[in-house]
Amino acid sequence: MLKIALPKGRLFEESVKLLMEKGIIGKELKEGRKLILEENGYTFYLVKPSDIPVYVERGVADLGICGYDVYLERKPNVYKLVNLGIGYCRIAIAGKPESEERYFSSTRISVATKYPNIAYDFFKKKGIKAEIYYLSGSVELAPLVGLSEFILDLVQTGRTLKENGLVVIEEVDESTAWLISNKDSYRVKNREVLGFLEKLL
Repeated sequence: MLKIALPKGRLFEESVKLLMEKGIIGKELKEGRKLILEENGYTFYLVKPSDIPVYVERGVADLGICGYDVYLERKPNVYKLVNLGIGYCRIAIAGKPESEERYFSSTRISVATKYPNIAYDFFKKKGIKAEIYYLSGSVELAPLVGLSEFILDLVQTGRTLKENGLVVIEEVDESTAWLISNKDSYRVKNREVLGFLEKLL
């Protein structure tokens, strides 16, 4: 029986819809207090999105549906099998409109983010010294209260930025959900993993 880690929250509904469309599951899974669900010969773990790579890398789950933003941040030792094309959003730098000119002319800035590793790698490549503040939520507040000049965050519709007087200044990358696999599971359960992959494709 394949064990599959599904992301709770924003990506859950899209993941379940995809699994139903491909005939992998026959009924809609519900996100609730129950964290282990069994359906159609598969075991599904409902996991916080940022924890998906940990469950898959450690072999607790054979497969996982993981946002590319989380994959980039965590850099897990797993196989990245296929882009599922769901959960599209942008990873972007944002700030106050008046700070845009400074962003492109300065070699030293401050950035608040939930993605410190992505931020570090991005600014290192650009040759910019960035003071990075890790926040676990509501990063849009940071430029408004003077904690940082800019933020690096996921942008889906841009509505939250707009409501807080912020604008996208530069796009870092795009993010969609990927199917990732534990390396040992890919070898030991190769037939099952490839069968699951075939259904998805």
